[in-house]
Amino acid sequence: MWEALITAFPTLSLLAWSPPGWGANLMRGLANSIQIALGAYAVGLIIGTAGAFGKLHGGPVTRDLLAVYTTVVRAVPELVLILILYFAVTDLVNQAMVAFGYARIQISGVAAGIAVLGVVQGAYATEVIRGAILAVPAGQLEAARAMGMPPMRTAWRITLPLMLSNAIPGLANLWLIATKDTALLAIVGFAELTLQTRQAASSTKAFLTFFLAAGALYLLITLVSTLIFAIIERWARRGQRPST
Repeated sequence: MWEALITAFPTLSLLAWSPPGWGANLMRGLANSIQIALGAYAVGLIIGTAGAFGKLHGGPVTRDLLAVYTTVVRAVPELVLILILYFAVTDLVNQAMVAFGYARIQISGVAAGIAVLGVVQGAYATEVIRGAILAVPAGQLEAARAMGMPPMRTAWRITLPLMLSNAIPGLANLWLIATKDTALLAIVGFAELTLQTRQAASSTKAFLTFFLAAGALYLLITLVSTLIFAIIERWARRGQRPST
């Protein structure tokens, strides 16, 4: 079947795994994209959870700082944020190292990509999780306080499990956004899927073939992710009365 497709569409031979095909390069780019998306999503969840509780239960200064953070990140285009965080923050870190008598360091592209996208994800996750927490029935929290349950245990045993089912749809969207935002790292030269696709297309001039292949890989990630999050959402809603 593959041979018949190649006969009908000769440019498909460029997707072969070994040279002169670029299949291995595309899959390495896909692996890098998934690696960064997973890391950024995890960082974003940590920031988002802390930010949501800070906005709801923190002091005035904490709430104001978090409001500035979420507003700025959501207002500024993500490409601009990536350029600022990737270059400016890296330069500030190296200037601080030099000021304290240490040598300049070379920050890993993977680590930088995860950190940059994690900061962006964290701002959106803060609002998603905050909204989900506000949707938790007040009676459940009042019952926990009436029974003398300490705040941390209330958060762990009551708030987080109940808010999870409300947060899953928004968090699923954030994961899909994270997978696509990795493409923006091509602007700083990181070898994720989009950059590998662009290099392959530029070298072979088979732009349609390679960009369709990249689109198919992104679509595959979306389909698999949608299935996984549907399973997670069913698990999170176990025991709940179905909505009518």
